[in-house]
Amino acid sequence: MTSLDKPTEDAQRDSRAVTEAALFEAFGGLRGMIETVLPGLLFVTIYTINKDLHSAAIAALGVSILLVVVRLVMKDTVKHAFSGVFGVGFGVVFAMMTGNAKDFYLPGMLYTLGLALAYIITTLAGVPLLGLILGPVFKENLSWRTRNPGRKKAYAKASYAWGLILLAKCAILFPLYWWADTTQFGWVLIALKIPPFLLAVWLTWVFLAKAPAPIDVFAEMEAEEKAEEARKAALSQEHDEATAGRHRRDA
Repeated sequence: MTSLDKPTEDAQRDSRAVTEAALFEAFGGLRGMIETVLPGLLFVTIYTINKDLHSAAIAALGVSILLVVVRLVMKDTVKHAFSGVFGVGFGVVFAMMTGNAKDFYLPGMLYTLGLALAYIITTLAGVPLLGLILGPVFKENLSWRTRNPGRKKAYAKASYAWGLILLAKCAILFPLYWWADTTQFGWVLIALKIPPFLLAVWLTWVFLAKAPAPIDVFAEMEAEEKAEEARKAALSQEHDEATAGRHRRDA
């Protein structure tokens, strides 16, 4: 390895580390996955045991609220836990209204289908959804759209990956929603919670780790502000010196 190779390899390692940290923050990491799976897992477990929709729904909603309370007590971010509460809440409402336990999962399935279409449609429109999600996390905002074509291409690939993976998941779940019984359907849905998600996150990491580094627009704005402050300070100093010079001449 030459001395010229080392900075490049160091930069690549730094880029991968930043990408891993950003993905962990954006998608919640291990704890976020647990919060996503636990309410549904509790629902299907209780329903499998006693076939009681009400007790299963109340338990699922209760544990999702508990997860939010735990995060609030720990003063941690609650966005993933809150999204879980809303998802479980809609599922409980649907299931209670229809009396069909399978409808507990229907809002989440519809959300997954809508999200899959959003990933694909936004990418076709030239504004990949994943770039909109991760841009602020990487402190690049929308700079990738016009100033960093390599990252735009990576976001497009990753968004297509998310869209196709979620569509494949929907292609499995929606037929089962009609054909399978509630217990079978619930366990299949739980089994499909994490693996597709991990595959999509891994592919996102692969695409972004190979992409150019993000443009830190926040750092650029800070630098511009400092430069403007320095310019104003210089102008003020020139004004003060000119004023002092006039006073000396007048004296």
